[in-house]
Amino acid sequence: MNQIDVVGIDLDGKSELTDTATRIIEQATILSGAKRHLSYFSKHPAVKIPLNNLQQDIELLIEKATTDKIVILASGDPLFFGLGRLLLSKIPLKKLQFYPHLSSIQLAFSKLKIPWQDSALISVHGRDCDELIKHLKQGTNKIAVLTDSFNNPIAIAKLYDSLELTVAYSFHICENLTLENGEITSFSPQEITALAKLPQDRFAALNVLVLIRENLTQNNLNLANLPLFGISDSAFLSFSDRPNLITKKEVRSVILAELALQSQQTVWDLGAGTGSVSIEIARLCPTAKIYAIEKTAMGISLIKQNCQRFAVKNIQPISAKAPESLAELPTPDRIFIGGSGGNLISILNTCQSKIAPQGIIVITLATIEHFAEVLQWAKQNNWHYHLLQVQISRSIPIANLTRFSPLNPITIIKLVN
Repeated sequence: MNQIDVVGIDLDGKSELTDTATRIIEQATILSGAKRHLSYFSKHPAVKIPLNNLQQDIELLIEKATTDKIVILASGDPLFFGLGRLLLSKIPLKKLQFYPHLSSIQLAFSKLKIPWQDSALISVHGRDCDELIKHLKQGTNKIAVLTDSFNNPIAIAKLYDSLELTVAYSFHICENLTLENGEITSFSPQEITALAKLPQDRFAALNVLVLIRENLTQNNLNLANLPLFGISDSAFLSFSDRPNLITKKEVRSVILAELALQSQQTVWDLGAGTGSVSIEIARLCPTAKIYAIEKTAMGISLIKQNCQRFAVKNIQPISAKAPESLAELPTPDRIFIGGSGGNLISILNTCQSKIAPQGIIVITLATIEHFAEVLQWAKQNNWHYHLLQVQISRSIPIANLTRFSPLNPITIIKLVN
């Protein structure tokens, strides 16, 4: 079997090929590749074998390689979300040689003049969007996406809108970059909803989508348009390195119901994080006094920023670690525990000694071990308990269809003394 050469080419065909790649192609007796790639070499004397059925056509090329000099043409870098992986699974490693061209993602970042060594590189070409969703929720700073006709920039904009992210991205759609009609169209975070409403064929089929995380702090809220409760996750400022670390809107709504809030109550929010639960309580009960206890400096800063953002005045952020900081606080009528820092039982013991008669404690738990600890504590201390397991899935668009994307399951325990 002769060596099979795999040569990467770009949208401009053979004009920017290296001398080595040009010589390899000139020596070929069989040229294979997509019809578009073969069209660039219409005058080449080699036999042309278009790759229509990859599995069958590659088998044919392997047979022909016993006598012919075969060159396979592929887009950009064949080993970057390209044909290379399939060829390596079919052809012995020693019988393959690759000659890469610039990848479309390299060209996109070059045109945008943005360094890309720290970017996430994702293909949704013939694939699902789960990897993209993961990076969006994690707040990855730079994301480059190879699209297709279904998972196109319009469809991805709709997906982005549906996720209710706590971080914001600008969209840069890079089309036909090496052709005369190549262009880059950019959309700010505020323009993504408008992008999602454009016709599906608005952009060329050959495009790369680059997502750049932007600073959300300058986005002003229209407080008049906010619901009374159940505020979108995207409205809150969150941790820059863990933007998904926020009590989700649907879970907050259940927490509010379990707390059975009344006016003029004192509420403790322990492990307040971004302050999302405190803010929901403060808006729902403007005469209540909420103490948001958070041990991290970043968390306290976010609570203060979010209080200002939502124009709430009845929250007092306290930078401290529970349970040591709880002794001097006013007697609470309601306590929400969203984080314990490994001190859950000690915190519950302190809460038990401080809470008002007929008080209510609501706890959210992510692990079975912590659930077992709280249940045992409640039984030993004669607290009535009510358990909820909250498993919520949100609808997200998938091309022209819709599917459910699950949130992490949460156990909610309501304790009544």
